[in-house]
Amino acid sequence: MKNDNKKAEIKTTNQKQKLKKAESKECAECVILKPVGYPFEFNLMDEHIEITNKKLFEEYAREQWLGLVVKENSHLFDQKIIPDYGFEVIKAKPNNSIISETTRIQLITSDLENKNDKLTFKSNISISDIVGQTNAKNKVKVIMKYLEHPGKFGPWAPKNILFYGLPGTGKTMLVKALANELEVPLYLIKATSLIGDHVGDGASKIHDLFKKASENSPSIIFIDEMDAVALHRSFQSLRGDVSEIVNSFLTEMDGISENEHVITIGATNSPNSLDYAIRSRFEEEIEFKLPDDEERLTILKNNLKSMPLDYELDLEKIVKLTKGLSGRDIKEKILKTALHNAIANDSDSITMKNIDYSIESSKIKNKDIKGMFE
Repeated sequence: MKNDNKKAEIKTTNQKQKLKKAESKECAECVILKPVGYPFEFNLMDEHIEITNKKLFEEYAREQWLGLVVKENSHLFDQKIIPDYGFEVIKAKPNNSIISETTRIQLITSDLENKNDKLTFKSNISISDIVGQTNAKNKVKVIMKYLEHPGKFGPWAPKNILFYGLPGTGKTMLVKALANELEVPLYLIKATSLIGDHVGDGASKIHDLFKKASENSPSIIFIDEMDAVALHRSFQSLRGDVSEIVNSFLTEMDGISENEHVITIGATNSPNSLDYAIRSRFEEEIEFKLPDDEERLTILKNNLKSMPLDYELDLEKIVKLTKGLSGRDIKEKILKTALHNAIANDSDSITMKNIDYSIESSKIKNKDIKGMFE
């Protein structure tokens, strides 16, 4: 037996504690585990395990650990098929709660981590950070209610939602805020990453995406730039694999495969570019609008808080000059360009001269942008 004195002290969950000691504690809604191996090394033991059926593992784990108190960063040990094999408690919701018959138990494997499919639980984004978009924030309340209590909705559960609006209006930001506040896994991908090199690759990637989301439900799939793959039929001659990808999306969105407690959110700048069969599957279309005067003023003030240089600016004038710009445009094209211009000119502060430069350099005439992604 090999002793590793360099390892940090390990907190363990006492698996012999009795249920009556935990009666006063709250039941866990969800527990996320990560397999970490045996507490000692032995030549005949293989520390790697492969879970082929996560739903079955959940039942197996819940049965043997029923009533145990789970704390984040502590450990649970298997006492059945692979005795003393350890699992680290990555997340317990709420923390210091007990495993009950309704607790969801999910497993993060090294495979998932290697593929950059880590489950995301914490971020700095909250819904209150999003300026404006009151209508969108109100409409996603049904998603929040559903993911908080997925078993109560039955056939009335939301499944497929479409976010549409100009770039930089907060579509991705709202999804990140939802996942953060609800503490559910978020699978956030660009639609173009689903395109394969060979026939059938796209369909396989889409199937794997929904399968992973279902295995770790409740969860959110966010497909950005959806019009890049789910194209309208009039554009299908431009892309030979459109029919294959569209049919794969239809299969998953129709629920032919079991995708319980999975919300699919698609995002597009051009909803009219979507294949009409795909678009009809979205039960709700939520528009994201450009900020008004008051909202642009708030966006300016929020971003200026972290500005590395001093500034002498007429904010009311900037609000008028930035009409028609998104929140991202105001930060990236106006404020950041003005900052860089001030630094390039050896200035210690940002002035309206720098703002005028950034506004002039950021002018893009929409009429000069042609094509189906207009």
